[in-house]
Amino acid sequence: MSPATRATYHASIRALCAWMRRTGVRPDNPADQTPRPKRPKSTPRPVEAVQLAALLKAANRRRTRTYILLGALAGLRVHEIAKVRGEDIDPYTHVLTVVGKGGKIAQIPMHDELVQEAARYPSKGYWFPAYRNRFESTAEHVSAGAVSAAIAGAMTRAGFQGQPHQLRHFYGTELVRAGVNLRVVQTLMRHESPATTAIYTRVDVDQLRAGISKLSLPSDMLAA
Repeated sequence: MSPATRATYHASIRALCAWMRRTGVRPDNPADQTPRPKRPKSTPRPVEAVQLAALLKAANRRRTRTYILLGALAGLRVHEIAKVRGEDIDPYTHVLTVVGKGGKIAQIPMHDELVQEAARYPSKGYWFPAYRNRFESTAEHVSAGAVSAAIAGAMTRAGFQGQPHQLRHFYGTELVRAGVNLRVVQTLMRHESPATTAIYTRVDVDQLRAGISKLSLPSDMLAA
């Protein structure tokens, strides 16, 4: 079990124990006496542009290609991709409505490439209905696991190992690289805190160099 997973599980246990105490199930909170696992610092790990190009070529199905584009050009998580519906897209403004973590609703303007992709899908109903066979449940749309497996499979065929969530990292990083204000990037990524956005956005050497080049000092300070 990774340090991040241990930290996540411990946080869940602490939340349960706090609820038990708050609702009178028990008088104390046993989690207060347990050491908190240290959560390792996360670093941005976006797919590179050349990897994304190879990934799109390796997509062996139309829906797999669309999964990839929704991750890279809208920053959707796999569970959000799985339940996209035609009704989620405004045909006039091309704004995508997303129901994210905790049922939070957000509206995201769609990239031109996604607008073109949307024309290939129904305007009503789920874009990615579940495959019907005797081994599957009666779910209306594909599972998040199925989306994740399809993208991961395409990554393997493209010749590199990665995680589908790296497409979301690509989305945030490329927005920053394009000069988009960090507050706008935060809103597009649907983060409550800019600190969370920072985890997803990598700043490269060229951006650092460009930033330093904008430093200036009064000429009299530089006089020998």
